[in-house]
Amino acid sequence: MKKAILATKLGMTQVFDEDGTLVPVTVLEAGPCVVTQIKTIENDGYEAIQVGFGTKPVMVKSKDAAGRKTVAHRHGVNKPLKGHFDKAGVEPKRYLREFRLENCSEFELAQEIKADIFESGDKVDATAISKGKGFQGAIKRHGQHRGPMAHGSKFHRHQGSNGSCSTPSRVFKGKGMPGQMGAVRVTIQNLSVVRVDADKNLLLIKGAVPGPKKSLVTIKESVKKSK
Repeated sequence: MKKAILATKLGMTQVFDEDGTLVPVTVLEAGPCVVTQIKTIENDGYEAIQVGFGTKPVMVKSKDAAGRKTVAHRHGVNKPLKGHFDKAGVEPKRYLREFRLENCSEFELAQEIKADIFESGDKVDATAISKGKGFQGAIKRHGQHRGPMAHGSKFHRHQGSNGSCSTPSRVFKGKGMPGQMGAVRVTIQNLSVVRVDADKNLLLIKGAVPGPKKSLVTIKESVKKSK
């Protein structure tokens, strides 16, 4: 892997390619990301770069007229993290992620990584936290069949049989049952980059990308490139 970037999901639309074929795409605001740390084998035992994305205020502590302590930007960057950004010479960032790239030695502190590192036709892997669906039944969660919907039936959307009777007298592990659905880390591989808008830092990825709008998406060069 030689290329990676952090992005924000803006939504979906559709574009036309050169042949006039309609292509559904997901629009991502990719970067600009800033290199906040370079990890080496000598200091850290492995090679990687840490990048920051998005802005975040600094937590400021002060006192009011009565001498009581107040905190402005309570959800901002604390002192240790602010020192980390000051050491790199960059503004505080909301997200920090590490990428183990093959060319880590080519990067420098405070270097910007923009959407133009990708080109049309590149194959990428998109990783994000999927939409949370809450507690769902077995039909929606696992695609199981429902029962008869007639008036005499008392079995409509229930899960159904869980297993055998006296043998083995238990429910096997992995049985599809109602429960929490979504809000998990999902990676979709071998997505195609349709267009790159370097001026607006936009990536148009063919197809759907996991996660809701405004969510953080990690875009990496595909590890299983298909033809």
